[in-house]
Amino acid sequence: MPDLEIIGIPQSNYVWTCRIVCAEKGAPYKLIPAAPHSPEVNAVHPFGKIPVMRHSDVTLYESRAICAYVDRVFDGPPLVPAMPHLAAQVEQWISVINTQIDPLLVRQYLLGYFFPGTPDGKPDRTRIDAALPQMEKHFAMLDRGVGKTGFLVASAFSIADATLVPILYYLTKAPESKAMMDNARNLNAYLKKMMERKSVAETTPPPPPERHN
Repeated sequence: MPDLEIIGIPQSNYVWTCRIVCAEKGAPYKLIPAAPHSPEVNAVHPFGKIPVMRHSDVTLYESRAICAYVDRVFDGPPLVPAMPHLAAQVEQWISVINTQIDPLLVRQYLLGYFFPGTPDGKPDRTRIDAALPQMEKHFAMLDRGVGKTGFLVASAFSIADATLVPILYYLTKAPESKAMMDNARNLNAYLKKMMERKSVAETTPPPPPERHN
C-alpha cells in the first residue's frame, strides 16, 4: 500500500499534530506542503482547510479523523487508551483544545502577531488585547491537566498530547503567552519534555513568520 500523504503547510499546528501521530506510530508518510484552499486541499476538504490525508483510495479531512485513522491502521503503541473512561478523557481533551484553546490562543491571539492583517503589518493589538484577560484561565487549566502525571491522560502519550504540544510551542514565540508559559511550572516542564520526544523533535517545522514589533 502506498505511503500516507499528509497535505498542508508544515507550520500549521494541526498538520504538525498529524505528523507527530505518524511518527509515534512509525507510519511512513509524505508531507505535501499545500496552503488552505489550494487545489490539492480543496480536492479533499469541502471547506478547504488543512490538513487533509490520502492513503491509497482513502481520503480524510480534519486532524482528529486523520489521527484516529493512523492510530488504528498502523502498528505501534496505541495513542488512545483501551479503558473506556481514559479513552473518553482523551476525546474530552481533544474537544476542549479544538473548541476553546485553539480558537482563543491560536486563531485570535497568535494570529494577531503572526498574520495580523494590519495595514502596516504590525501586531493587531485589538485582537491580542481582547484575548489576554481570558488566557490566564486557559493556562491554569492546562497547567493543572499535566501536573499529575506529565501527560494529559493517565501516564502515557496520547493524541491529546499531540494536539496540544504544537500550540504550546507556538505560544512560546509571543511575549505575553511566553510569560504565562514561564509562570506555569507544570506546563513549562511538560513542553520541555515533549520537545525532546523523538516524534516531536523530528517533526518540528521551520520557524513561523517573524513578528513585527
